[in-house]
Amino acid sequence: MNPTLILAAFCLGIASATLTFDHSLEAQWTKWKAMHNRLYGMNEEGWRRAVWEKNMKMIELHNQEYREGKHSFTMAMNAFGDMTSEEFRQVMNGFQNRKPRKGKVFQEPLFYEAPRSVDWREKGYVTPVKNQGQCGSCWAFSATGALEGQMFRKTGRLISLSEQNLVDCSGPQGNEGCNGGLMDYAFQYVQDNGGLDSEESYPYEATNPVSTIPSILLLMTPALWTSLSRRRP
Repeated sequence: MNPTLILAAFCLGIASATLTFDHSLEAQWTKWKAMHNRLYGMNEEGWRRAVWEKNMKMIELHNQEYREGKHSFTMAMNAFGDMTSEEFRQVMNGFQNRKPRKGKVFQEPLFYEAPRSVDWREKGYVTPVKNQGQCGSCWAFSATGALEGQMFRKTGRLISLSEQNLVDCSGPQGNEGCNGGLMDYAFQYVQDNGGLDSEESYPYEATNPVSTIPSILLLMTPALWTSLSRRRP
């Protein structure tokens, strides 16, 4: 565990003796723990609940403001409700931008007038929302999302591609499974491998290399990829 998190847990454990809780949330807290199989040590329970209650009240405030017309979306509690923002970033953000770009860099044409907005979901390019779980594989989801859209653009078929295939097999290209990676390395793996498996035949496990590798059905190979530079205001 990260030393910072150990220190935070120690400090919050000491403080938990004086924490007060909103007893109106007792039933929701108990239900949430059961739903997500949370079992805490004696010193951890208090501060985890404090974090959870803080997140719950933030959600309730946001949804009240939604009803007042201040937001365009609602929020709800999920499996990460007992994690601080710092913990969430450490667990979920596996992006590691440590490699010079190998692909071309897209140059925006002069005088090009882009539309004010584009919703690729409406055009059929986007698969349903996926669950990354507690694995730093955001790089794999970014890669498959890009490839899924481009495959739909070329073939008219929207097929969910396998993040687990990338987590398990793209180590030689430089990725580190649930410990982080880079989309460029994922694209290089797909190119080197001659394709990528589908989600259906190689389902996501949210773990580092699974013990049994299924038979691979290769679906696509990117001939090349292009990096997008940050748009300047």
